[in-house]
This record gives sequence, structure tokens and C-alpha cells, in this order.
Amino acid sequence: MANEPKLPDKLFFKIGEVAQIVGVRPHVLRYWETEFGALRPMKTRGSHRVYRRKDVELAVLVRRLLHEEGLTMSGAKRRLRDLNRERTTEGETEPANDASRQVNLSADLLAVRRELAELIKAIDRTMAPPQRANSPVQTATVTAAVQSTVPITSRR
Repeated sequence: MANEPKLPDKLFFKIGEVAQIVGVRPHVLRYWETEFGALRPMKTRGSHRVYRRKDVELAVLVRRLLHEEGLTMSGAKRRLRDLNRERTTEGETEPANDASRQVNLSADLLAVRRELAELIKAIDRTMAPPQRANSPVQTATVTAAVQSTVPITSRR
């Protein structure tokens, strides 16, 4: 275990980052998610995987069991069950629900923040007036509901 990778001081990791830390390709991590029930990254609204620190640590452990110790998938699953049972009997418990809820909320807030930034950019592009090189004055006609037209002139 002395050669295990050092995890950056972050709460969340993208699948590419986790793949680089663990030393496998992203499709391997997606396969492991189907085989190991404990490896469950969160998904953003855009269906991007967001791994928590415990998910990354578990992926590192799975890689060590499969690649370095040479266990089969069923052997690695059995070993993980045994390790989990030992941790539970030693008094180590799962993280509190509050901490888990806070992590989930933080991930949701980050996704909302990213979406809002994209919306602001789209609004800015839409609201930007069209640029004409030779015409400093723009004229538009607005048709009202009372069937009369009023010319509108704006100067820049």
C-alpha cells in the first residue's frame, strides 16, 4: 500500500481525473460501477459522473485487488465484503447522513452554478445588438395592436 497514489485535496473528481489517479481507462471505471455496488459516483443533471473522495479510494482499492493481488472479480468482491465487515466490527461506521447530504448538495450547487453561467453567456450573446460597420443610426418599426406603426430611431 506504500505506492498508492496521493489524492488531491478535493471533494469531487471527474471520471477522467479518477481514471488518471487509479491508472485505468474511464470505461474500466464504468464497468467496475456495474460490478461493485459500493462504487456509485453521483451524476450531475447533465449525466456527468462526479466521484467523491470515498469513491476514488474504493476504486484505488479495487485496482490493487484486481491488478496487483491478481484476484478475480468475485474474489475482489468477497475481499471487499470482508474488509467492510472488519471495519464495521472495529467501530468504524459509515459517514453521517448530514455529511453525505452536504456533499450531494454541494455537487448540485456546482452543477446549477455551471448551468447559470452558461445561461448568462447565452443571454449576453442574444442581447448584444447587431454590429453594422457603416451605419451609426438604426431604424426599426414596431407594429402595435391598434394597427398603427411608429418608427423608432436609436443612436449609438
